[in-house]
Amino acid sequence: MAAELSLTVNGEPRRIAAGASIADLVQSLELNPLKVAVERNGAIVPRSTLADVALADGDVLEIVHFVGGGEDNTMTKDDSWTVAGRTFRSRLIVGTGKYRDFAQNAAAVAASGAEIVTVAVRRVNVSDPKAPMLTDFIDPAKITYLPNTAGCFTADEAIRTLRLAREAGGWDLVKLEVLGEARTLYPDMRETLKATEVLAGEGFLPMVYCVDDPIAAKQLEDAGAVAVMPLGAPIGSGLGIQNRVTIRLIVEGAGVPVLVDAGVGTASDAAVAMELGCDGVLMNTAIAEAKDPILMARAMKLAVEAGRDAYRAGRMATRKYADPSSPLAGLI
Repeated sequence: MAAELSLTVNGEPRRIAAGASIADLVQSLELNPLKVAVERNGAIVPRSTLADVALADGDVLEIVHFVGGGEDNTMTKDDSWTVAGRTFRSRLIVGTGKYRDFAQNAAAVAASGAEIVTVAVRRVNVSDPKAPMLTDFIDPAKITYLPNTAGCFTADEAIRTLRLAREAGGWDLVKLEVLGEARTLYPDMRETLKATEVLAGEGFLPMVYCVDDPIAAKQLEDAGAVAVMPLGAPIGSGLGIQNRVTIRLIVEGAGVPVLVDAGVGTASDAAVAMELGCDGVLMNTAIAEAKDPILMARAMKLAVEAGRDAYRAGRMATRKYADPSSPLAGLI
């Protein structure tokens, strides 16, 4: 019997013939090497070298891909926005988690007009390598993927995740979130700031989820964040914008794009965020958990556009008392 190596692949024991390379392992799992990233014993293996790296007995490997975690011709062409030198027309970013399936997710993205989707990085299911993948439904050549660090509770976890994401897809524009604890999913700003500094130093372009605090937002910008993304309310709560004052202060003091991230529940919440002067809104649950996600995606698209138009138009002044719309002169 030919000698075999004992490996651990995505937490599961596996065996392969001695002398096999990582590329051989990937092929044996019937995976597309262009859609995965590989970490061996804690170090990312560049995709271009997979065939050159021989496996050794006892190796521990992680193989990951993107999972669920458009062009809008009706928007004003001269009202695009730019982040890290990349220009977009849609100011709505949508997530890719909680949908019934990838097909519904793709339909919602199309209805929203979004040009950016956030994606989580998760282990490949090596027991079912032919299972559908997000990239089969939402083409990363047409929609910008924004890998995020959902579920990370330390800077080191987030940094490791995004290094793998860059290897899997080549993206340097990423969404960073480092959570403090599981009940509120509020960001741990100390760990978030630490991760921002490291990632920016490695050439990443981090868009950073943060508390609705203008001081913290400015610190992140100084650390290398290309956008700050204050929460409107806790993730998945649907409570809407809870503190308009601090969101407005962040917008006024920022030198990078500001996008409300988390807490949007319905279209009016998205409109409020845009009326405060935010550059955009990111949402997932508000669309995915609606009774009709496709219709809600369209509603969010229109709400973001309406809120942006209202901000650009400049709202009327508020008054303490009534002011008649019709002239009193000539009253019969």
